[in-house]
Amino acid sequence: MAQRRKRIFNYFSYITGGFFLFNVIWYILAKWLQLKALPSPTEVYSAYQRAFENGILDHSLASLQRIAISIGISLAIALVLGLWMGYSKRANKLLGPMIYFSYPIPKLALLPIVMTLFDLGETSKIIIVVLIIVFQLIITIRDAVRNISKEDYYVLTSFGASSLQKMRHITIPAILPETFSSLRVALGIATSALFFIETFGTDKGLGFYITDSQMRVDYVQMYFGIIVLSLIGFILFLIVDLLDNILCRWKNVK
Repeated sequence: MAQRRKRIFNYFSYITGGFFLFNVIWYILAKWLQLKALPSPTEVYSAYQRAFENGILDHSLASLQRIAISIGISLAIALVLGLWMGYSKRANKLLGPMIYFSYPIPKLALLPIVMTLFDLGETSKIIIVVLIIVFQLIITIRDAVRNISKEDYYVLTSFGASSLQKMRHITIPAILPETFSSLRVALGIATSALFFIETFGTDKGLGFYITDSQMRVDYVQMYFGIIVLSLIGFILFLIVDLLDNILCRWKNVK
């Protein structure tokens, strides 16, 4: 218990130190450059009341909902296809070339096509984010399954365990660390992509809020929107870290 508390304390000390250093550098640059386009962090943080009046909470919830749905759909697809490809050589031969061909395609270039096919609503935005992150998750899960040693299954096989029991007790625990690592990267990519996507065909979302503030030359609110979007990504990152620590507790056992 004491060791766990120490890890949590070190983790949050690390985060707090990073946040403090970031704001110090930002403050120094703002005071040194003296540009209207670069307000100091104190100006930005003190503008929270006006941000709430401008409806930033609604914009934040809209962005959070899009990210959560996109991540959930991507993870569900990746688990099904990744496990299938990892277990079956035939499935890997069938789907592998298509995934490898599709993965390098810049998905944002498909935005006009997706918006033409699915209109400008929520569906097109979620589809684009899913397309951006799902291939990375599929490849990670497939490789993690294929890297499990066959010897790991021998004990359960000798007890007559079913395929589902092997998956529950061997496969899923073995692929969780790599899946969580891939999810961390996917969260950053999804947040970045969402900012761009929300500048088209919507009046809700932090991407719209940031761009609208820039067009109105309201740089303080623009930076406030950027901070809130970063905060959402950070909180989701912490949730993934928390789930990793809970579900992969065996990694810390020495």
